[in-house]
Amino acid sequence: MSYELNALAATAELLNVVAAEVPVARVVRLEQGLALIPMTDRLHAALHQPAAAGQPGFSYFPGGLVRRLEAWSQSAPIAYLEAAYFGGEGSQSAAVWVDGRLTLGPLHLAEDGPDPDDGTPISQALRRLGARRDPGRDEFETVGLGRRRDIEDWIAAAGG
Repeated sequence: MSYELNALAATAELLNVVAAEVPVARVVRLEQGLALIPMTDRLHAALHQPAAAGQPGFSYFPGGLVRRLEAWSQSAPIAYLEAAYFGGEGSQSAAVWVDGRLTLGPLHLAEDGPDPDDGTPISQALRRLGARRDPGRDEFETVGLGRRRDIEDWIAAAGG
């Protein structure tokens, strides 16, 4: 079974502001007051600035998104998350911006890399957004990122 995620994550309140600014963005609510915006092809195109650099270490990070993340993070922390798994093997990356600055990462967990003692990159990023894990579960599972398997499922959950 496969799993794919490319998304912005933050409080639902902040991502509603992002969606108002970028009309093709669709907000999907998670647990603990968090939400995500799946990075669809349409959103990627709306955010991409060809002359601007992307973020090293990410496969689907639009050029120019850093400036927007810096601006949006003035209100609340915001993260960019990527994960790709197939048959239990895969990789993930995450970064968090707070107060206009990159404050975590980019963190990367390679396919053959051991899980870090302080959690996977996505769990660490979710912690910076305020997520608290339930006993026996990491932040990823606790906030509900395991509910959907791919971008299409997240888009459907967002209502289109």
